[in-house]
Amino acid sequence: MNKKLAIISTHPIQYYAPVFQLMAQQSELKVFYTLGSNFSSFDRGFNQYIEWDLPLLTGYAYEFIENTSKNPGTHHFKGIINPNLNEQIKIYKPDAILIYGWAYVSHLNLIRYFKGKIPIYFRGDSTLFSRSAKWKTFFKKPFLKWVYRHVDFAFYTGTANRAYFEKYGLKENQLAFAPHAIDNKRFFEDRHTEAESLRAKLGIRSDEVLVLFAGKFDVVKSPLILLRAFIELDLTNTHLLFVGSGPLELKLKAKSKKQKANHNRIHFMDFQNQTEMPVIYQSCDLFCLPSLSETWGLAVNEAMASSKAILVSDRVGCANDLVKQGKNGKIFNYMDFEDLKNKLAYLCSDRNLLSSYGTASKTLINSWSLDEQVKHLLQIITNEPKK
Repeated sequence: MNKKLAIISTHPIQYYAPVFQLMAQQSELKVFYTLGSNFSSFDRGFNQYIEWDLPLLTGYAYEFIENTSKNPGTHHFKGIINPNLNEQIKIYKPDAILIYGWAYVSHLNLIRYFKGKIPIYFRGDSTLFSRSAKWKTFFKKPFLKWVYRHVDFAFYTGTANRAYFEKYGLKENQLAFAPHAIDNKRFFEDRHTEAESLRAKLGIRSDEVLVLFAGKFDVVKSPLILLRAFIELDLTNTHLLFVGSGPLELKLKAKSKKQKANHNRIHFMDFQNQTEMPVIYQSCDLFCLPSLSETWGLAVNEAMASSKAILVSDRVGCANDLVKQGKNGKIFNYMDFEDLKNKLAYLCSDRNLLSSYGTASKTLINSWSLDEQVKHLLQIITNEPKK
């Protein structure tokens, strides 16, 4: 049965738009963007304005909903207030609603209003990794259980996300897997010549190991711990590349300049847009994401699709799903700096090992695709009887 689907999302996102485009080929849908049409492209994590160079508003129907928040944004609960959202949904007359995230005034109001009227499907990637103050924890569990009572069904991204949903009251018959995915095909494409050119430009020989960190330079992503480990190990024939921007940028660069012995082996590149990222990944041998807390880590998907070995902390949401120790990478204990150093040293000691891990990564990530995600989403949504 083909159902008419309303999708609720904050704003066009480079990882979600391809999902909507694929779903629109197989079902009738409309995406309602709640941040409004005048949302700022300023990214707080990257600390700069970003205009993605991929088409995010083609191939599916959408509507920008007026946002009357005095301080619009996705960084706080009152950043999205849409007085007309529920009415616009009623005018559209969907058979089902798929909502991405609840932690905004309008999103929470919507699931409360339509509960029992239209089936509510939920997509989010939260985990239990983040730590809250004790007084917050005391109120958090009953509050989140109350929130998720308004959800009929949730699609979990992986094992860590499923554990989160189960803790806050969703039952087994309310949960289904829909793999967190990126457009693998863009990263499968051979950009080897450009990648070799980039290495040469940075002064990295073909027989040397390049470790890559790509993302936001902030405390949560924890690039400083990777820099410290690299400096202390002082590995020969090994380079470290930071790609991105953020509040820790000046500190990272200052610390790297102090290292006279290996400063020329620590490199920085500014934020790179989506079409350039396959070249960045393919230029490296090992991708490292040492985050203190990461709901998933789609950069890992991208690196794996680029045939790269992986090193992540055990606080990265995708770790237990995508990183198979001894097959395509290593997972280190985020509280154990020596564990990070030991595993980084081990991986960087053998470029042939990194190559074999990279081959395994590409094989593993093949089933974590947008096609698989859309198939799982639509199987559940279209088979659910109307209420």
